[in-house]
Amino acid sequence: MSNENKPVRVYCDGVYDLFHLGHMRALEQAKKVLPNVYLLVGVCGDKIVHEKKGITVMTERERYESVRHCKWVDQVIEDAPWVIDQAFLDKHSIDYVAHDAIPYADAGADDVYAFVKSAGKFLATQRTEGISTSDLIGRVVRNYDVYLERNVKRGYTAQELNISQEKYDEVSKHK
Repeated sequence: MSNENKPVRVYCDGVYDLFHLGHMRALEQAKKVLPNVYLLVGVCGDKIVHEKKGITVMTERERYESVRHCKWVDQVIEDAPWVIDQAFLDKHSIDYVAHDAIPYADAGADDVYAFVKSAGKFLATQRTEGISTSDLIGRVVRNYDVYLERNVKRGYTAQELNISQEKYDEVSKHK
């Protein structure tokens, strides 16, 4: 039996909060980096993300499903580890790991992908400038009052918006 047509198993991992165009483009690059790629995407769960990076906007279930519905993704690995190791690659029969090439530090490691890079199993993707989860959150923060006003007009209560009655009354005046 020939392995010529066997898909190359490429793995990408991340948090994928506020799943956006930058994430999609990275996954598209990983899917198209070689012919016949089976793309596995690891999405870290809430427990490890909140511990390592901080609170997310989307729950882990929302993040899993957002990634699962991306057309480039063949399989989602839920509750993926923060740092992968050889045992993880072996368990999932991963041939290559794709991620942007910027060294990603974690406690005790200058670059969590160093072992994959040194083994020649790392495929670099390019980041999409001007779009990141932090950028999106920044937009929301900058336009906070506009979004509050919009949601007050839609009928949300002060309690649902987690704002004081005084702030609610102030925003309501703009109706």
